[in-house]
Amino acid sequence: MQTYIENILVALSSIKENLLRSILTILIIGIGITSLVGILTAIDAVKSSINENFTSMGANTFNIKNTSTNMRAHHNGTRAKKYQPISYREAVYFKNNFDNSCKVSISSLLSRTATAKHEYRKTNPNISIFGVDENYVFNSGYQIANGRNFSIDEISFGRHVSLIGKAVKEKLFPNEKAVGKFFSIGNKKFKIIGVLEEKGSRIGFSTDESILVPITNARNFFTRGSTSYVISVRAQDRYFLESTIGLAISTFRKVRQLKPEQENDFKIVKSDNLSNMLIDNIRYVTIAATLIGFITLVGAAIGLMNIMLVSVTERTKEIGVRKSLGATSRLIRTQFLIESTIVCQLGGIFGIIVGVLIGNLTAKFIGASFVVPWIWIFSAIILCFVVGITSGVLPAIQASKLDPIESLRNE
Repeated sequence: MQTYIENILVALSSIKENLLRSILTILIIGIGITSLVGILTAIDAVKSSINENFTSMGANTFNIKNTSTNMRAHHNGTRAKKYQPISYREAVYFKNNFDNSCKVSISSLLSRTATAKHEYRKTNPNISIFGVDENYVFNSGYQIANGRNFSIDEISFGRHVSLIGKAVKEKLFPNEKAVGKFFSIGNKKFKIIGVLEEKGSRIGFSTDESILVPITNARNFFTRGSTSYVISVRAQDRYFLESTIGLAISTFRKVRQLKPEQENDFKIVKSDNLSNMLIDNIRYVTIAATLIGFITLVGAAIGLMNIMLVSVTERTKEIGVRKSLGATSRLIRTQFLIESTIVCQLGGIFGIIVGVLIGNLTAKFIGASFVVPWIWIFSAIILCFVVGITSGVLPAIQASKLDPIESLRNE
């Protein structure tokens, strides 16, 4: 044990004496670990953000959507079948006849390219307008920052009222209260009764750039052509989710008047379905990023080995002195392996810190939350140990084989 401690002290002394070379070596390893940990940290942050965004509706919420509004070919390719969109009548009938213990909401996306105006201010033409009912805010995981939700009366009679997202409020009413004020979409005016709390972006569009209006109002003024409605169901508890989905399928098949032998012409989408699909796709990005990181680290390992080999040449006389004083070949090998491992671990620590910071800064630009990738941190530490041993083996063997008499003659 005492011998190993002495070797560690000798290795640390050698690192200190050759400070510039040691710093350069640490940077080589650090850059390799930074690239690996940084990329994987950013990917973990994106995964976390996806899960947060798509489970914000709640683990006990699911949607009923139309299968497709387009022509869809049968398996044999002989003929095609058209799946009808979910009509407003069907959605209302389902809502009125479903289990009272569940909250059911009806909604429809009316536009993604609307422009809202107030006096001389107006938004960009990227505002999403949704026709919704009184349960939509609750089922979709929104919180109201100011004002209130729609009343049943406002939904029933299609009042010209609205809830607006945070981004819309900041654009139209940057330094004043929005609740109680009016704005227009085209030639239609709406009174703001509430402002939604900020939620951020979800896969390409911002939920804060949204305007919610009563669905009955939307049907009178916004609907164009064949519109499909989305039914959202919030189960009493997440433990009842699967049974509630089964009941919803049975109920909606009756609404659609489907025969037992007919397949469903609608689909059930749980809040985590899309997130799981996206995370599965990101898995391939993770594999590619890991390979790139490993390639960078292999380059760093080769650089470390080269520097250690140069170090053996430069320290030939030192090795000869140690051998003449009784150091065995095994002790010389151990010293070089310890020195290589310490340098690698210092580079690894540097790379982990920088990698986590860069990964999270990158994630912040896309709206993802801060994460500490413990798995990748521990993996990087183990990897640095392996790289240190691997890079130090050849120089250590070469150093241990030096003849002490020939080494002492070296100038």
